[in-house]
Amino acid sequence: MEFSSTLAAFFGLPGGYEWLIILVVALLIFGKRLPEVGRSLGKSIVEFKKGVKGVKEEVAEVDADIEHAAIEKKDETPQLPA
Repeated sequence: MEFSSTLAAFFGLPGGYEWLIILVVALLIFGKRLPEVGRSLGKSIVEFKKGVKGVKEEVAEVDADIEHAAIEKKDETPQLPA
């Protein structure tokens, strides 16, 4: 049981000091390019969200088409006289 909790802690999210170290390393690596990298990352996220929204709209259209086809098929079935 000790191994699994240690393994979970190893793969967990970084804590306060770890984020500080990551930030310092990022500043050393990217330096003056860091604002450009941030802008690029922001644009990428916006494009990803647009893509996800487009996929959701397409799925909604297909669902509506299927529902419409099911209603038309139901209307076409012959009614038996009572």
